[in-house]
Amino acid sequence: MYLKLNDYEISCARGVRWRDAYALLPAERRVRRPLGVCVQGRTYSLNDPAEEYAHAKILTYADEEGRRIYERSLQLLFLTAAHRVRPDAHVRIEHSFGQGLYINLRDGEMTPAFIAAVEREMRALAAQNLPIERNNVTTDDAQEYFARTNQTDRLRILNYRQYSHFTLYHIGDGPEDYFYGEMTPATGDVDVFSLVPYGPGVVMMQPDVEDPDRPAPFRELPKLWRVYQETAEWNKILGCENAADLNEMIVSHRFREFIRVSEALQERKIQSIADQFIASGARLILVAGPSSSGKTTFAHRLTIALRVQGLRPVKVSLDDYYRNRDELPREADGSIDLERIDTLDTALISDHLRRLMAGETVEMPEYDFNTGMRREQTHPFRVEAGQPIIIEGIHGLNEKLTEGIDRRLKFKIYISALTMLNLDDHNRIRTTDARLLRRIVRDYQFRGTPPEETMAMWKSVRRGEESYIFPYQEDADAMINSSLSYELPIMKKYAYPALCAVMPSSPHYTLARRLVKFLNYIQTADVEDEIPVNSLLREFIGGCCFYRETD
Repeated sequence: MYLKLNDYEISCARGVRWRDAYALLPAERRVRRPLGVCVQGRTYSLNDPAEEYAHAKILTYADEEGRRIYERSLQLLFLTAAHRVRPDAHVRIEHSFGQGLYINLRDGEMTPAFIAAVEREMRALAAQNLPIERNNVTTDDAQEYFARTNQTDRLRILNYRQYSHFTLYHIGDGPEDYFYGEMTPATGDVDVFSLVPYGPGVVMMQPDVEDPDRPAPFRELPKLWRVYQETAEWNKILGCENAADLNEMIVSHRFREFIRVSEALQERKIQSIADQFIASGARLILVAGPSSSGKTTFAHRLTIALRVQGLRPVKVSLDDYYRNRDELPREADGSIDLERIDTLDTALISDHLRRLMAGETVEMPEYDFNTGMRREQTHPFRVEAGQPIIIEGIHGLNEKLTEGIDRRLKFKIYISALTMLNLDDHNRIRTTDARLLRRIVRDYQFRGTPPEETMAMWKSVRRGEESYIFPYQEDADAMINSSLSYELPIMKKYAYPALCAVMPSSPHYTLARRLVKFLNYIQTADVEDEIPVNSLLREFIGGCCFYRETD
């Protein structure tokens, strides 16, 4: 049969696996560390049968899907090694941390000796290049296995899975485990990692995106760590840390109260940030965070929290400070990356802010997004002495935006939807996936944008976040997690049908299926009347009081 792999036509026998087809490529078409294969928009394991007439691309660590394959396989390697060191260890993979994953034990703290022993086992397993084996079983068989091995988190979530089959993976004689996505063929494919003891657990560093042949360097992120710890405390208060907990609240009619408590926790956090700002003596509030974090609604709610304290904050929009489109720097392909800081007239912004804080009147620009040009007319703007100024935008934490203003007068806030609700102890729901769901729902609701268009832009959005937002997050004076533990059952109602409609021929099929796979475990809840009109979630599903026209 014939197929194209990495733009090279191959003739091979029927039934060969993708890894065998890859071996037929000439040296100049091969890649460093092949991890999987993409056919149109669908991801396959290198162990899957090759498809006749397919146009396929080998996935590496440079590809998002390649990195996810690597991460899943590395997680299985860790879990297998931990089982060898201590068979009764109850490991929980909690959340991302820089370019690593934070992992903990449910039944105690990870000691340095335990971590060192696990790392030795992982390296031994990788050196043996053992196959990562896939076993397709019935759901009944999976339930029996999880019950026998006391994996109650898996057992509970299976009650909400609608399919009759289940895919389990294992290495050698290690325990079988479930992950929603493809794996590498063997343990030798995931030999780049390091384990860094941190807190009561460990951060498992993955390959550096810039140099996948070495582990990413560990970076201390104390402020982000505190936000994760705070969210863990919220989860304890809410009695919810995984999808089964969430689903059981819906089934037992406790979900409405769950929403109320979730919103109260977030309201308390916003008020505490307002108090922190007042105590700081600062004047300028800069709010920044990645896409779909709820920056705009947060800024409105912070304004109200400050009004309660007798202050009268004003908001300055960065949108009017874009440079004319014909002056903007262009990418290699001729496109304009509007997320670059040099698309803004930073010199004018800094000048205006300095003058406003000195009590002067400035002529504010007006930008026309239809023409991509700044209008000729301006309008005078002045703030009174002591009035806080709020600026919200992705570059808020970058000093270039506010050069020349005393750092003591600036109060920086980082906001992000840091999802801490996992499917189970070994399958986390990625923050980026939860934010993408928000973006898909908002774009479709308010802009009529089909999910595939939003997904097509997501890679560029993520690239901008990595360059212009995440490097500055630890400069923040305050951080807030805008994720709401109750939001996935709400978002599912909006996003799920459209995601299921994405066809296998779409280049975004794998991404759509990835979202569908974890949503399959989440019950839908039709309780929108319980969501406050000032909730951050309203920014995405509609009905937000801050966007209503006034009479």
